[in-house]
Amino acid sequence: MYVIGLTGGIAAGKSTVARRLVEHGVTHIDADQLARIVVAPGTPGLQSIRETFGAGMLNSDGSLNRAALGALVFADGAARAQLNDIVHPAVRVLSDALLEAADAADPEAIVVYDVPLLVEAAVGHPFDVVVVAHAPVETRIARMVELRGMSEADAAGRIAAQASDADRLAIADVVIDTDGTLQHTLSQVDALFERVSAASAQSTVGGAP
Repeated sequence: MYVIGLTGGIAAGKSTVARRLVEHGVTHIDADQLARIVVAPGTPGLQSIRETFGAGMLNSDGSLNRAALGALVFADGAARAQLNDIVHPAVRVLSDALLEAADAADPEAIVVYDVPLLVEAAVGHPFDVVVVAHAPVETRIARMVELRGMSEADAAGRIAAQASDADRLAIADVVIDTDGTLQHTLSQVDALFERVSAASAQSTVGGAP
């Protein structure tokens, strides 16, 4: 199995990169989706959130009030760290299980593990390559305003609450520049797929008895 670690700041085009890889047949594991699963109603994660932050973090039906929790943690670094301590270990357990299942199903599989907070969570998976989707802060703010209806101040705040571009780029083996046209981004992802396909095939041959 060959594992791509994919990360990028908010509105940096990471989802576009992941979708293109999936079109090439790559197996996709989404850390955001796992993070929702571990705080679903009835989970220990949601119970921990209630105990840590109060019942006001829940909707009337007992589900997580994401808007309320988001407003709290993006404005408070200590609260954000508390939330990460609840969510990240549970996500790690799920992602480990999914990676093991992918390997068992096809030892030659290529998997992209899509982790927005790869730097912040200090994800320790043994990635074969780390890919960073990157666009300047100004571009990302414009996308968040136009596509998500956020104010410039809120968009800037969300970006500031994440790892810096420098921290992400420091761990990158490959950088996908998403500041140009969609086709420019996709062509880079296509080249990445060719690269990892060749590397995966070589590692499989090299590891064969």
